[in-house]
Amino acid sequence: MTRLSLDVSAVPPKPAGAGRYTIDLARELAHRADVQTTFVARRDDAERWEALGAEVSVAAVAPGRRPLRLTWEQVRLPRLLPGLGVDVHHGPHYTMPERARLPKVVTVHDVTFFDHPEWHERTKVPFFRRAIRVAARHADAVVCVSRTTAELLHARCSPLAPVHVIPHGVDLDRFAAVALDDAGDDAHLDALGVRAPYVLFVGTIEPRKDVPTLVRAFDRMAGVHHDLRLVLAGGNGWGTGPVDKAIAEARHGGRVVRTGYVPDDAVPALLRRAAAVAYPALEEGFGLPALEALACGAPLVTTSGSAMEEVAAGAALLVEPGDADGLSGALDMLVRGDVRLDERRRRGLEIAARHTWAASADAHVEAYRTLL
Repeated sequence: MTRLSLDVSAVPPKPAGAGRYTIDLARELAHRADVQTTFVARRDDAERWEALGAEVSVAAVAPGRRPLRLTWEQVRLPRLLPGLGVDVHHGPHYTMPERARLPKVVTVHDVTFFDHPEWHERTKVPFFRRAIRVAARHADAVVCVSRTTAELLHARCSPLAPVHVIPHGVDLDRFAAVALDDAGDDAHLDALGVRAPYVLFVGTIEPRKDVPTLVRAFDRMAGVHHDLRLVLAGGNGWGTGPVDKAIAEARHGGRVVRTGYVPDDAVPALLRRAAAVAYPALEEGFGLPALEALACGAPLVTTSGSAMEEVAAGAALLVEPGDADGLSGALDMLVRGDVRLDERRRRGLEIAARHTWAASADAHVEAYRTLL
């Protein structure tokens, strides 16, 4: 039996990206008979984790506010862990309690804080650079969510700890090509004010997602697809001014639909009904929305030379990052239904079938066991 503490205190009320990874990993670990997991949560967030199961152990002890929580992780958590009776601690969001005496695992999602600090809020860059360096040198094991991220980590930080490449999974019960209830999909789209046909982007609106290039690409091909819309499904992160500007300058800006944050249950419906899904991010650690699109059988275009190219493995059209003309042409191909569309869809479903959260949890547990 592996006795684990998993720090879930950084997961926000409306999770995306690393938050979704933490939730889905936690859900799998909660139902394993070979792992006894204690979830270290914020004091106001116990209910979400207790809902994972009757046998779940939750230590709701972390402060709610982020600055206090990060200080608490370094000062208080090392003293609390011995009392939780755990053998291994996992920090799934870059950081770890540095003074804790038990083995520590840290997940590094990407290293863009080093290569592209302009993609992040200025106050976060020095903090996460230090956190990644500490994990690389002082964690007992590091998890990277893709081979691409692992290679970049080796190049930037020369980690001393073993690095485990463990991809995300996808919930195949929810993300499926065929809906269990078509009326349910219709209801989700109606609630969001979305109607087909549309090109879909799913994700938080922030600089590295390169949504302005997507808006310009859509604008260039929208004139020959008169009923087509562009749906931007995701909450605002930071640095959204260029997106607003691109929409305001677009000839077809009135056909851009911004839904705001989308409930988890509505995302598969949006993906299934999309004429094309675009994930034009300049760089990602993994790019979970791309995998979820493949699981729903959606025609996908994403960026070359990225973790998304690694994940899609031939099941998506690829364009150079920032190439509005290339992205416009790819979207036009997908909307028209090019001759290889069915072949890529089949390949995408095969890829998604291998990326389960159970398989991801298996690999995490194996990484924990190497430290015992």
